[in-house]
Amino acid sequence: METAISADGTAIAFDRWGDGPPIIMVVGAFNTRSTTEALARALEQNFSVLNYDRRGRGDSGDTTPYAIDREIDDLDALIRTAGGSAVVFGYSSGANLALLAAARGLGITKLALYEPPFRADESYATLRGDLAERLAELVASGRRGEAVELYQTDAVQIPPEVVAQLRHAPFRPGLEALAHTLVYDATIIGDLSLPTELLASIATPTLVLSGDQSSPFMRAAARAVAEALPNGRLCALPGQGHDIKPEATAPILAEFLAG
Repeated sequence: METAISADGTAIAFDRWGDGPPIIMVVGAFNTRSTTEALARALEQNFSVLNYDRRGRGDSGDTTPYAIDREIDDLDALIRTAGGSAVVFGYSSGANLALLAAARGLGITKLALYEPPFRADESYATLRGDLAERLAELVASGRRGEAVELYQTDAVQIPPEVVAQLRHAPFRPGLEALAHTLVYDATIIGDLSLPTELLASIATPTLVLSGDQSSPFMRAAARAVAEALPNGRLCALPGQGHDIKPEATAPILAEFLAG
């Protein structure tokens, strides 16, 4: 494990795998760097992969108050650690963060985005804009389990009966440990509106990935993002869903990055 120091002094923990052109992994909600470790290891033969814990997670520090700009600064610190420029791979809400970083002008040479959550059009419901505030209140009052379930039902749109079944899952304690960071992800995704002007400003070559077995919402979002980006390209992965499977994702990433 290594650390990069962000602009506000927060230590951001990461693992570095392989040697070659740098690529940085940005995880989404409920994730630590363990989520993308297998993908990082699948790419290490050809790339130097920096796989990090976003602030407040895993081995990384945190500094209050939270602000999206602080998370962008974290990514900037990693890019500087990598040599000043890097490819950035963003997963789920981590892809939204990667897009915001690219729009701010960080040294991102290429973007690869796996199913960024956005409303592609008006046929999908708007997410309530106060989700971050409601999550923060639950966490502050010690109701971390309720915060987990609120994010699952509202942001991830898991049916309530399925959420209830997951209460006793072996991974539930790990989700509750990350409950405070759901405030961060909720802040990043907002009401899920597609930021067409922001996307149009990003000239970075971008590969947008989605699984052809993912929900219609995710597939439509990926298509909309790819179409709104000046240099966006959509790739549907056969037989895949929202979970990252390195054997399906790594070859497509490697081909894109080599081009």
